This record gives sequence, C-alpha cells and structure tokens, in this order.
Amino acid sequence: MFGKKYSNSRREFLRKGLGVIPVVAIASGSLVTQVVQADSQSTSSTHYNPTFFTTEEWAFIQSACDLLIPEDEYGAGAIKACVPEFIDRQMDTPYGRGELWYMQGPFHPESAPEFGYQLKLAPRSLYRLGISGCDKWCQQQFKKTFAELDKAQQVSVLKQLEGGKIELGEVPSKTFFSYLLANTKEGFFADPQYGGNRHMVGWKMVGFPGARADFMDWVDHSDRPYPLGPVSISGERG
Repeated sequence: MFGKKYSNSRREFLRKGLGVIPVVAIASGSLVTQVVQADSQSTSSTHYNPTFFTTEEWAFIQSACDLLIPEDEYGAGAIKACVPEFIDRQMDTPYGRGELWYMQGPFHPESAPEFGYQLKLAPRSLYRLGISGCDKWCQQQFKKTFAELDKAQQVSVLKQLEGGKIELGEVPSKTFFSYLLANTKEGFFADPQYGGNRHMVGWKMVGFPGARADFMDWVDHSDRPYPLGPVSISGERG
C-alpha cells in the first residue's frame, strides 16, 4: 500500500485497485444503500460540519484520508473530493449502523477471511473504537494524537495498522485499516450525490463516464479516457 513513488503511481493504484468502478460505492462485502444525499452547496470537507464524528475523530479522518489519496500532479486528492464527508454521512445509514449485515453472532474474529466479517461491531463502532485506540497508541508513543503527528510519522502508523502491528483493543488494526481504505476509495469514486467525489474528480482522473445512458462503444477501451466527460446521477456534468 505505502511503497515508493513511481510514475503515475496514484492513478495506477486507483485504477488497478478498483477494477470496474461502479456508480454507487460498494463497501467491503456489502452494497452501500440508502445513503444520505449530500448538500450540493458544500464545496469541500473543510466547510462541512460532521454529524457523526467528534472533533478529534474528524481530525483523524481528514489526516488519514489525505495520506491514502493525496493530491498530486495527476489530480485532486481525498480532501478536495470530500471523502471525509462521504465517510461521515455513511455512519448514519443502514450500512454504518450494521443493519445490512447479520449481527446476532456467534462471532469468531479469528476465522479465515472466506467466512466474512466476524466482529460484533457495526462500522460506526469500528471507526469510533479504532480511532480512539489509534490515538491512544500515538499518545503513548509520541505524546501526540495521530492528527498531530508529522506526515512521516503518520505514514509509519498507517503502515503498522495495515500490517496488524498496533493493538487497538476490541478492533483488530488490520480490520480497521481495511475499512478505512475501502471507504476512502468508495468516497473518491461514488456518485457525487453521496457526499464524495466532489465535481467528479475521481471519475475524471480515470476517465470513467459515470451515469451516462450509453457508452457501450467505449467499454473495451480502458486504456483511453472517455472523451465526453462524466455525468452524475443528479445530472451534473464534468
């Protein structure tokens, strides 16, 4: 995930990591449905007041998303795409509350991956406990929260989360990181009406046509951007 920079690295990572990009974001193992429509007047996550995350949690989300999809010469990053806003809005949906999953147990966290999600925590609880656990670990190691660390330290912490090397209490760090990464990518590529992918910056980066009625002539040309620009479900054109 966090390797050396290479030519066109972010574009290639996003293209290869997503494969076929859907108009509606797909979460790890579940379809994100019944999402809250975003405020079309909002222009960036800095002007958005989170409804689920606390001030401290919001600082973590902003910092982590900025590192996972940074702005560079190939286009806007997660912050300009309002990915943190997307994630915050998802926490107050059936997906965020775990209503789309079977949550009655028994729970076997150590089960093999093919058995699917095995925690008793809904995504909103996973985020709350994961962020709290990460900030506590950072306080113990650096006397600062994650958001207060410099970029190099933040990257190191994310690497350790990804590798399962940080103890977060009830939440396995690998699981927390995997959902953070998946939701960040979803927010970057979901239709803009769901809060992220503001002005369709994610679609423009990879040449995805969005919700156009017909682009069959181009389905076999993944090596070339779609020439007419994307269209969102709401009718916004890029």
